[in-house]
Amino acid sequence: MNGGLLVAGTTSDAGKSVVTAGICRWLVRQGVKVAPFKAQNMSLNSFVTREGAEIGRAQAMQAQACRVEPTAHMNPVLLKPGGERSSQVVLLGRPVGEMSARGYHGGRQERLLGTVLDSLAELRGTYDAVICEGAGSPAEINLRRTDIVNMGIARGAGLPVLVVGDIDRGGVFASFFGTVALLAPEDQALVAGFLVNKFRGDVSLLEPGLEMLHGLTGRRTYGVLPFRHGLGIDEEDGLRVSLRGTVRESVVAPPVGEDVLRIAVCAVPLMSNFTDVDALAAEPGVVVRFVDRPEELADADLVIVPGTRGTVRALEWLRERGLADAIARRVAERRPVLGICGGFQLLGEHIEDEVESRAGHVDGLGLLPVRVRFDREKTLTRPVGEALGEHVEGYEIHHGVAEVAGGDAFISDDKGHSLDGCRVGQTWGTHWHGSLESDGFRRAFLREVAAAAGRRFVPAPDTSFAALREEQLDRLGDLIEHHADTDALWRLIESGVPQGLPFIPPGAPA
Repeated sequence: MNGGLLVAGTTSDAGKSVVTAGICRWLVRQGVKVAPFKAQNMSLNSFVTREGAEIGRAQAMQAQACRVEPTAHMNPVLLKPGGERSSQVVLLGRPVGEMSARGYHGGRQERLLGTVLDSLAELRGTYDAVICEGAGSPAEINLRRTDIVNMGIARGAGLPVLVVGDIDRGGVFASFFGTVALLAPEDQALVAGFLVNKFRGDVSLLEPGLEMLHGLTGRRTYGVLPFRHGLGIDEEDGLRVSLRGTVRESVVAPPVGEDVLRIAVCAVPLMSNFTDVDALAAEPGVVVRFVDRPEELADADLVIVPGTRGTVRALEWLRERGLADAIARRVAERRPVLGICGGFQLLGEHIEDEVESRAGHVDGLGLLPVRVRFDREKTLTRPVGEALGEHVEGYEIHHGVAEVAGGDAFISDDKGHSLDGCRVGQTWGTHWHGSLESDGFRRAFLREVAAAAGRRFVPAPDTSFAALREEQLDRLGDLIEHHADTDALWRLIESGVPQGLPFIPPGAPA
């Protein structure tokens, strides 16, 4: 096999990411050497490869589905929103500047087509198959001229296209037909067929509609995937925490101790890498919720201020909402607070920012003896250390450089020298994303929190976050294997789009 496939969708959140991951896991279980690819991703949830490149977390999880290490070629363009109209552009894992949406779509995006095609060619020269994910809908006719992630990449690389539709939303037949009918003839020729996602009920009742859709479009449906709770991988946008959903909506062991532990996560603007709390939510007896009001912190045993793409903006938001005062009262009462990345920075004494917000000198919350200066160079690393007597791993993605002027080190090397972060009493801060995925450290940290909160909570001794992720990816692979026409998918990936597919008028407007 030396093939490829583009998984497109009728809308955003139709299920492209999970279908791509599922196809990848199904293929790798067949002995195929496979890689994921998304030419352009817009997300505040990102990851750092071993080479120090920043890519979307969804592609990192898809790489895990493929059982390969993620690389920058799997997501050559990453857009990290800094507001409603501008984003940081990350090219091949490195930031290259801020750009308005109009400026990006006005010419820069189109010039990147060669770069993304080169990355795709690199992957196709290394792997037996590359499963590509589109973005939004391929029928966004206002953006087609500069498109590099949907039909632009499909046409440039000659990829067959599978269109996924979320039937749980309703209108899936109109969405399938309309998606094809709004494409130019050259693009329509690459759309091989459809995949129905999130179906509830008796499939036999759906089959007459699928036959009529085939008659109307000349394109077959490659599978009907049933609705399953908690099958999302690391989200690109929104506030759904995928693994938390998996744990909450499946059979979960009861708390080991007598109490549960309540964790409140401040839903700051431009929140990034909120997937950090997935590992906490995977623990039996841990309840995680996102909050935006000070009264919601009252019964929390731990408050987390997460990462954010806008540290100064998040600081203003906390003050406007009254959350800053509520957090300060918690600290005075020696009740646990954890700041992660941007959340760590705003817990400090002051911030000097001429890069992200260009606000200059800004007073922080003054809860940790830390001063932060934003550097134009972004820190992108995959560090390893020790904390609370346990091994801990993480990844860093930040412009802020922290100068710690007191307190205790949070994370150290094997000789006891500080590597990152700060702790004063029950107030903690670290730049490391993903540290709570280290099972031993997570359990030790939760024991500290429970003791400080006076809760008779005991972490489960055998929760393996990595194993839970693998189980989730296997469930996605099972979904494809059991509910898609895998023989037809195999032919599509290996041989390309079927010939003679009809044109559906009216096509894209001239």
